[in-house]
Order: sequence, then structure tokens, then C-alpha cells
Amino acid sequence: MVHNDGFRALDRQECLRLLGKVPVGRVVYTQQALPAVLPVNFALDTDASVLVRTSARSDLVRAVDGVVVAFEADEFATETRSGWSVVVTGRAHVVTDLAEHERLLRTGPDSWMPIQDDVFIRIEAAMVTGRELTDLHATG
Repeated sequence: MVHNDGFRALDRQECLRLLGKVPVGRVVYTQQALPAVLPVNFALDTDASVLVRTSARSDLVRAVDGVVVAFEADEFATETRSGWSVVVTGRAHVVTDLAEHERLLRTGPDSWMPIQDDVFIRIEAAMVTGRELTDLHATG
């Protein structure tokens, strides 16, 4: 449904479809009692959870393992004043199961950074919300 403000709420399935189209999103978490945002490349797993590959020694691993975080990805076109934003909220944890880790080494995202002690962070898709912005000037 499009409201006269140009925003349209996206359902879960549409949000996940859009997340599959972009390579980079942002993990939103707390670090030293302050909000932190880290751009990361990612992939969606078969259960719709967000997967991030990083170093076992990273600040991100220490900050998010076992806590609820948000993950946001978007795509906007300034020339058409349109785009979308999706937020996934859920508990993050480091994948510790060896078989799962091996599977993700083959099928999960590659890190854009050179790392040697790969771990995967899984963000459960407990809540998935999204909004699409349409160009009101094009229709009015």
C-alpha cells in the first residue's frame, strides 16, 4: 500500500528478495555503551538469517556475539528519488558448529577484507521490516 507520503511498507518476503540484490549492508550494535554502525558485505542463508564473514579477533565478534542487533541494507536512486530500506533485527551469534562452519566456508559470503581466522556471524531474522520510497513528483 502506498500512502500519500510516498512510502510503502514491504512484507517479509519482499524484504528478503531485496536483500538478496545488494552486496553490502550495515550491522547496528552497541560498543562501549554507544551506538555503532559497521558496513559489511553479507549473504542470506537458507533460513533468511544474515551471514557476515569476519576475523575471529574482530571488534565486531566481541561486541555482537549473543546479543540482539539490527542489520540494515538499502538501495536508492537520487535521480528518481526512489529506493528501499530493509532492517533485520535478531540475536547475533558466532557459528561454532564445525560442520556448519565448513558448509559456510563453501557457500557463505567471502570477506572483502583479507582474513585468515574466518568466523561467521549469523544474525537471526526474528523481525524483518522494510519501506519503499517512490517519487511523488513523477505521479503528481
